[in-house]
Amino acid sequence: MTTATPTPQEPTPETPATEVGSNSEAKLAEVEARLAEMSDAYLRAKAEVENIRRRSEEEMSKARKFAVESFAESMLPVMDSMEAAIALPDAKVETVLEGVHATKRQLAAALERNKVLEINPAAGTKFDPHQHQAISVVPAEQEPNTVVMVLQKGYSIAERVLRPALVTVTAPK
Repeated sequence: MTTATPTPQEPTPETPATEVGSNSEAKLAEVEARLAEMSDAYLRAKAEVENIRRRSEEEMSKARKFAVESFAESMLPVMDSMEAAIALPDAKVETVLEGVHATKRQLAAALERNKVLEINPAAGTKFDPHQHQAISVVPAEQEPNTVVMVLQKGYSIAERVLRPALVTVTAPK
């Protein structure tokens, strides 16, 4: 025969009701302390997430605002060269032409440093509608749907087309 053992919460003839009540009060106090601790941890975590979100928004705002800074710094020497050319109105044509070529090299270098690359397909290159814009279709001895001539160079930045190259393309046979 098994006798049921009473749980500590239930008063038995051996344990008075006041002892059980104090045991329950201790457990309740422990649970309330744990709740307060978890509530505090939750509020701290929530505040930390809000701070991270706010900092991220500020960083994104600054990144958008100053994203062009590097590019602008690369363009300043080009502007200086152009202003120097304008400052000499009586310069010889050869001198001005030499300056224009130097300025063009500066501009090309600045664009390349900032990942702005030319799209200038050679004759015979397969027409790519993602990088080229066909202005006209002409009969030619080349393979059909290939570039015959570039009318205007295109440009891309970090593999994204800024402006497609304007080209003439061979007609299908």
